[in-house]
Amino acid sequence: MSEVKISAATRTEFGKGAARRIRRDNNVPGVVYEHGLEPLHVTLPGHELLLALRTPNVLIELDIDGKERQLAIPKAVQRDPLKGFLEHVDLLKVKRGEKVQVEIYVQTEGELAPGGNLLEHVLPTLPIEAQATDIPDGVTVSIQGLSAGATILAKDIPLPSGASLAVDGETVVLQVLAAQAEEASEGEGDEAAEA
Repeated sequence: MSEVKISAATRTEFGKGAARRIRRDNNVPGVVYEHGLEPLHVTLPGHELLLALRTPNVLIELDIDGKERQLAIPKAVQRDPLKGFLEHVDLLKVKRGEKVQVEIYVQTEGELAPGGNLLEHVLPTLPIEAQATDIPDGVTVSIQGLSAGATILAKDIPLPSGASLAVDGETVVLQVLAAQAEEASEGEGDEAAEA
């Protein structure tokens, strides 16, 4: 789990025009949410935030106006669909030791059994609950030798210590499918024979 320090400034201007001005200055508008309290509107440095968000479930230490320090994790990130730059970010304030629900990537290792089998990631990310300061980057699952019809359930995935599933254990995460050969339809075969 990586922790990144970012300076932030509270903002008082809202709306599309204000957001455009913030982005024009290479900053990103954001909102910090805290359970039961009013959200805090902030401006974050665009480049630093972009680098931080490359790490899934990064823990961000916000230095707000040089006075207040808060820990937060990203909850929603809006990007420009064409250019990819950050448009807005929602952060959730957390405390050290507090448990949070996040999604971690499921990675695989090993080779499937021979015979043209295909691996389907039914759930590419796995919802878990872990301490905010100890969120794993992902989990790795062995698919060595699995053949068509095999499934890996959420309860079968080994989680790091301190983490627990936030989804039903019987949920299918990965499954192995048999490759299907394309067959010419009967009508196409008859027309070819007549020609």
